[in-house]
Amino acid sequence: MTAQLVEIPGYVAGTWTIDPLHSGVGFTVRHLMVSRVRGRFGTFEGTVVTGADPLASSVTATVDLASVDTGNAQRDEHVRSGDFLDVAKYPSMSYRSTGVRPDGEDFVLDGELSLRGLTRQVPLRLEIGGFGPDPFRQDDPSRGARAGFTATGELSRLEFGVGAATTVAGGGLALSDKIQIVLEIQAVLQDG
Repeated sequence: MTAQLVEIPGYVAGTWTIDPLHSGVGFTVRHLMVSRVRGRFGTFEGTVVTGADPLASSVTATVDLASVDTGNAQRDEHVRSGDFLDVAKYPSMSYRSTGVRPDGEDFVLDGELSLRGLTRQVPLRLEIGGFGPDPFRQDDPSRGARAGFTATGELSRLEFGVGAATTVAGGGLALSDKIQIVLEIQAVLQDG
């Protein structure tokens, strides 16, 4: 395989911490075959390591499953229950990248998602938003640099034992198997 030079404008190698105040971990699932329900997790943390070669970069992240928010408290409690996430037994899910590869103008982040005691491969399509200084750290521009990333993908909830395959009249699942994932990440440079 021929090595491919990857150039990213403004790219900075280093260790970055995900900024939860300027980031989002969201999902969408089809409900009753007629609409989509959106949700998010409010509590998460992670580290992005951008390598000297962008394709040698890595990500680790952990999400507090009790922080699920679908905009309905009763539904959120049901999602936290043993019927779905079983937060009492499995309080968090985690992601660990296993590689980065170019894919057109963007990248694919290969990695392993661990949820409900199971680990599965979940690749994410990765778009790099950019790298730049934090305008509020003008006293020391070398500190507080920011990086932005958008990652999207999907997972099979049934492969992770999340919920049942309950059907509706006329066929189809009451809750789709495929969960769409959308991550909007802003990270802060910790070292260069």
